[in-house]
Amino acid sequence: MLFRLVTLAALFGLLFGFDEGVIAGALPLITAAFQISVTGEGFMTAAVPLGAVAGAVLSAATADWLGRRMVLILCSVLFIVGAAASGLSGGLGMLVAARLLLGVAIGASALAAPMFLAELAPARYRGAVVSSFQLMITLGILLSYLMDLALEPFGAWRLMLLLGVIPAIASLVGIAMSPESPRWLTMRGRSDEARAVISQIQPQLSAAETDHIIEEIAQSQAAAGSARNWGDFLSDSVRPVLIFTMLAFVFQQVSGINAVIYYAPTILGHAGFEGTGTQLMATVGIGVVNVLMTLVAMGVVDRFGRRPLFILGFVGTAISLVVIAYATQPDRPDLAPLGLFGLFAYIAFFAVSLGPLPWLYMSELFPLALRSRGMALASVANWACNFAVVFGFPVVVAHFGAPATFAIFAAFCATGAVFSWVYAPETKGVTLEEIELRYREAPA
Repeated sequence: MLFRLVTLAALFGLLFGFDEGVIAGALPLITAAFQISVTGEGFMTAAVPLGAVAGAVLSAATADWLGRRMVLILCSVLFIVGAAASGLSGGLGMLVAARLLLGVAIGASALAAPMFLAELAPARYRGAVVSSFQLMITLGILLSYLMDLALEPFGAWRLMLLLGVIPAIASLVGIAMSPESPRWLTMRGRSDEARAVISQIQPQLSAAETDHIIEEIAQSQAAAGSARNWGDFLSDSVRPVLIFTMLAFVFQQVSGINAVIYYAPTILGHAGFEGTGTQLMATVGIGVVNVLMTLVAMGVVDRFGRRPLFILGFVGTAISLVVIAYATQPDRPDLAPLGLFGLFAYIAFFAVSLGPLPWLYMSELFPLALRSRGMALASVANWACNFAVVFGFPVVVAHFGAPATFAIFAAFCATGAVFSWVYAPETKGVTLEEIELRYREAPA
């Protein structure tokens, strides 16, 4: 049961990755079809993270009211409509609107799915379970790159975008057949249903152990009270969590990851790779590294812990970006192999650390009574920075050049290494209720 639920919830990560990554191969074809300027290209590409800001807010407003499962059902419907409208767009305006709708679905599901996973998973597996969401994001990106590679010779950008309907339908069917989060059920006073879900997920537990989990959740909820005020985030116990999770996402985004995901073929062109086919083949290689290293992350996050991986990720990406900055010098096609190596190294360090850990921290650190709103605030920081990076990347490159742009990203990663060294907590193997108690008892 746990494996099935993880697969279904993480499928939203695949939709997230597919609808983000597919634009990399479709973008040159769309630009030619609609004659888009550099600024228009940036806005059309960044429409997804812009819509995701609204999606995160909407998810926060409804996750405690409707439940995590129902939010994910509604997200599936938005994914279906958005993918279909993207592929059938008759002009740039409709395409931007469709991608905004996909962004709403991505932003809402990116909040609800990790929350759903964290609240279902046993503590000893929670790191790997929540990281499965990030794994599916990378699989979605790789799948979209492969579709782009196969369809680019035919100029079939509409089909590239339409294919997102298939996993969206699968997610709708699967999540509609799934149970609700036991923590949400307990929070709503439905303890018997919560007990049944826990028994399904962890059948090895005795009745007494299941009752103990329900009691811990209820006590955590009672201790936190029924407060849902935004002012609660300024309290001494919650404010540090809010600041840390928001900054974790800010540093994740200003590392430049979504510039790489959305504009990978363009970046490879700056690195000296000529021809769309060659660029897309190298882009697929980036997608493969992303998936493989995310699998590594799932294997080590509950063994080595969150904190050391977070620090390692920032150090590794900073060094890799310096290599990319050097390799993207104009008129130096001889540096193309070095540029590709730098991109592979960058993706590897990101996937094992900066990719999954902000999502994991976000789903672990907030107290139950404030979890949906806290995750929404962190998600808004994520998507706002995502939009700024994706929108600004082609403009900044056009004005300052690729080497300077990647040097800026490297400087942000170096700053992120200091931030993680000073502030990153360790939550390996600790229950959500114990984490909440730790922060509640921390000195002001």
